[in-house]
Amino acid sequence: MSDRKFIIVDGSSMLSTCYYAVLPREIMFAKTEEEKQKHYDKILHAKDGTYTNAIFGMLKMVVSLMKKQKPEYIAFVFDKTRDTFRRELYAEYKGTRGVTPEPLINQFILIEEILKSAGFQVLLSEEYEADDYAGSLVMKFREETSIILMTKDHDYLQLVNDEHNVRAWMVQTKQEKADDLYKKYYSFYGVNKKDINLPEKVFEYTAATVFREEGVRPEQIADLKGIQGDSSDNIPGVKGVSSAAPLLLREYGTVEEIYRSIREAEADKKSLKELQDFWKNELGISRSPYKAMTKESEEELCGEKAALLSKTLATMKTDISIDMSLKDFSSESYQEEKIRDWLKKLDIKEASIFGSEK
Repeated sequence: MSDRKFIIVDGSSMLSTCYYAVLPREIMFAKTEEEKQKHYDKILHAKDGTYTNAIFGMLKMVVSLMKKQKPEYIAFVFDKTRDTFRRELYAEYKGTRGVTPEPLINQFILIEEILKSAGFQVLLSEEYEADDYAGSLVMKFREETSIILMTKDHDYLQLVNDEHNVRAWMVQTKQEKADDLYKKYYSFYGVNKKDINLPEKVFEYTAATVFREEGVRPEQIADLKGIQGDSSDNIPGVKGVSSAAPLLLREYGTVEEIYRSIREAEADKKSLKELQDFWKNELGISRSPYKAMTKESEEELCGEKAALLSKTLATMKTDISIDMSLKDFSSESYQEEKIRDWLKKLDIKEASIFGSEK
């Protein structure tokens, strides 16, 4: 990979990960929200009571990123609210998620201020999600530089593109998982892990990796979620078709083309039987998804309507107007001393973030 790179950090997923990674046991194992709130005082905090456990992890990651991976350009994208345009399309979007705890909300507000003061560009709004800004940055600048997306969110995989050198640094829950992926894809070729220069717990996804891990090409990720759904975002998908989705998409390419083939076959019973036989014998789909995919109901979202809506919900926007040039994201604007100033304000030891600097 070229040393000249633009790293786009999914600030929302990174900060949330840092928050939950170092919560006190009393909160981790509490059964009710009221019980959790009783132990908020045990969360890492400054002398004035400002919560800092997520900020601690986030700043440690940022400092390490700037020191070791040395991006030429960098941006941070955040979610500001769940009530974006997707909720207007589907009221239950992200409806299964619990209320964001107050200590985390406070740290979202503060980390954005800290990053801006340190010279970083931070993008967020009431209308769009973090990944919409990431998608729009990719489409705006991928002709000018290689791009890396740092996230835990698999939605970002739809942006991976080998032709334009857009890759995803997917943060794993444990280092062991990242190591396993490395062994699976790189050790066979004799690639030294140190030469790849990845952050901790990160594995780099290329288009080939996406296909091996997800069963579809990057540009089909939204189609895959259109059929399979996504429980984390409460995207419904088409119930009863999950395992057949990658196989159908490999053959037809998109959700729309799958339904076009179904409509053509429904012209007569013989064609419909031939289609289902083809799915079974040629595509290896043991149980026909036809009934589930063509189900219609006035009471529930299902069939084609569910698939098309789910695909729309899962598709990142890539056309948000961003009136900035690539130079505006230059890492030369990074002011390390500002980070150090914030550490003093928040009673965080510099050595815990910057390490030994002898």
